[in-house]
Amino acid sequence: MATTFNQSKTPWKAEKWYTSPWNFADEVRGQMSFSKNIQFHDVSLRDGEQQAGLIFNKDQKVAIAEKLAELGIQRIEAGMPVVSEQDAEAIKEILKRNLGPQIFAFARCMKEDVKRSVDIGVKNIVMEVPASDHILKYAYKWEFEKAIEVSIEATLYAKENGMYVSFFTIDGTRADIDDYLNIVQRVATEGHMDELTVVDTFGGLNPHSVPYLIRKVKEKISDKPIGVHFHDDFGLGAATTIMGLAAGADIAHTSISGIGERSGNAPYEDVAVSLLTMYGVDTGLNYEKIYPLSKYVREISGLQIRQNRGIVGDNVADIESGIVAAWYKNVEGIAPLELSPYLYDLVGHPDTQVVIGKMSGLPTVEIYLDKLGMETEDKDLKMEILKNIKDKALEKHSLLTLEEFGEIAKRVLDRG
Repeated sequence: MATTFNQSKTPWKAEKWYTSPWNFADEVRGQMSFSKNIQFHDVSLRDGEQQAGLIFNKDQKVAIAEKLAELGIQRIEAGMPVVSEQDAEAIKEILKRNLGPQIFAFARCMKEDVKRSVDIGVKNIVMEVPASDHILKYAYKWEFEKAIEVSIEATLYAKENGMYVSFFTIDGTRADIDDYLNIVQRVATEGHMDELTVVDTFGGLNPHSVPYLIRKVKEKISDKPIGVHFHDDFGLGAATTIMGLAAGADIAHTSISGIGERSGNAPYEDVAVSLLTMYGVDTGLNYEKIYPLSKYVREISGLQIRQNRGIVGDNVADIESGIVAAWYKNVEGIAPLELSPYLYDLVGHPDTQVVIGKMSGLPTVEIYLDKLGMETEDKDLKMEILKNIKDKALEKHSLLTLEEFGEIAKRVLDRG
């Protein structure tokens, strides 16, 4: 069952988070038009696996799909059947499990790709076509009209075979706007699409441009859901995705911890937790499963992420600075949200801890003396312990363990 949160009169300050009240100013909120039914479309098993060197076998793909279902993700793009027999078998197995989320296959706008998806029993399909004249000219060696013609033919074929079609426009955000809207409108009227996915293939769309694009698209196909598939080349994938949703898009294409081609896709973690805590939009996920899922994918794949990466970084909750350790001593058990914008257990992450290192101060020494049952009121001895800690950290070029702290403290106190 999905976690639910009551939206109080102060949605920026709840039991598990404390963000800025300015997020909810009428002047700010008036610019937003969120869909009533935002859905996450996870691309980890397709676009995610396109990250160089990242490989999932069949059993791992099935396990990830099961965990995505437990998390509450509404749609899973399970793979591209024409890529390999292993991919096709993984999709079939995921379908067989009847996990709950809608399962999508991915295909080029080619009838043979659609047929392969039909053959394995998929009912939903994402169909891609290049949508900018320059990528057509240089990467595909196609005329623009050919992209439209193959899209019309293949999408109609998918419709004839009873498939739900998400039309996916490669490099659409670098296209001439009139050319882009032309291909969208012609496929919508002459071919078939149940929904449109707006794609920022190279992450070059700035956040402030997103509402303009969504508005222009909705003018042409106002009766269809809109998805946004934005890459993270400039570190803005989550921001542009949120801007798309705030402009009325219905579906966010995201991946686990941002895995994907080149710098990856928009991370669902960033999008979902930001929507909840800074926009008052609860997408119904089991948020406490967010960190465990990221950790699982890293363990089975060897994937590495920045240790202090927001939400899912292993060390994001660690405190080394002496001044912040002093804050921790003062607020522990009383006002923990003075230390962070959300409580880490919201996303299933281990709680805040003070660590021992070069940046430690006297509060750290006092915390760990208390933890080990050692006592002294002598400030000079505490300062000597602190100096030894800093020297040891510089020597090791890393944090100290509890045992190393204990050895230093015992040596200093015994001598004192």
